[in-house]
Amino acid sequence: MMDNSMIRTYWEKVVSLYEKIVKEESESIAKGAELLATAIEKDQLIHVIGPGGHSNMGAEEMFYRAGGLVPVNAILDPGTLLAMGAVRSTIIERTPGYGVSVLNAFNVNDGVLVIVNAYGINSMCIDVALEARRRGVPTVGITSREFAERIPPDHPARHPSKANLCDVVDVHIDCHMPYGDAVVHVEEIGKYIGPVSTLVNLFTLNLLVIKTVELLVNRGVEVPIWTSANTPGGDEANRLYLEKYRPRVKLL
Repeated sequence: MMDNSMIRTYWEKVVSLYEKIVKEESESIAKGAELLATAIEKDQLIHVIGPGGHSNMGAEEMFYRAGGLVPVNAILDPGTLLAMGAVRSTIIERTPGYGVSVLNAFNVNDGVLVIVNAYGINSMCIDVALEARRRGVPTVGITSREFAERIPPDHPARHPSKANLCDVVDVHIDCHMPYGDAVVHVEEIGKYIGPVSTLVNLFTLNLLVIKTVELLVNRGVEVPIWTSANTPGGDEANRLYLEKYRPRVKLL
C-alpha cells in the first residue's frame, strides 16, 4: 500500500511551486502577456513550441483548448513527439539546426513565439529562440533558471553555444522546476519520484493566457476564446473561429 505521507509530500511540493510562481513571476508574466496581447491586437498568431518529449504538452495545452486563446499556432513537429519514439525525441531535440527548419515548416515569421522547456538547454530550444530573434519575432521562454545553471557546460544535452534558454529570450518566465524534476525522495530505493516539470509548465502557461486576456479586455479588444465542443452550442460558437484560422494555423 502506498504511504500517504508521500502523496502529501508531493501535493505540498507542487502547491509550494505554484505559490512561488504566482509570487515571484507576476512581473515577467505581465511582460510576456504584453507581447501576446499585442500580437492578437495586430491579428497575428501566438506560436508555441515545447521542444522535446514531454515539453510538447505545453504546446498542446495552449492549442484548441476550451477556455484558451484561439489564434495559437501549436508547433508539434513529429521529430520530438514521444509518440514517434522516445529515444528518437531525445536525439532530435539535441540536433543543432533542426529547429530552424521546424520554424520554416510552421511559418513562424511574425507574431510571438512562446518556448516551453523546463530544462532549457537543448539544441532545439536554443536554436528556435535564436532564429526567432533573427526573424524579428519576440520570444517568451518558460523554463527553470535553477536547473539550467546547474548543468555542466560539457553535458551532451546542451546546445553547442552552451547557452541557457532563460538568457536568450526576450521575456523569461521562471517555472521554478527544481534540479532533477522529481520531488519526492524514496529512501528505500534512494531515488526521487513525482516529476513536476509538466505541472509547472502548464500552470505558468495558463497564468500567461489569463493575463493576456485581462490586458485585451482592458484595451477593449475582442478576445477570441474557444468554447468546449463537448458542451451545448460549442460547435456553433467555434465555427467562425475555425473558418478564420484554419488557413493560417497548420494543425487546425
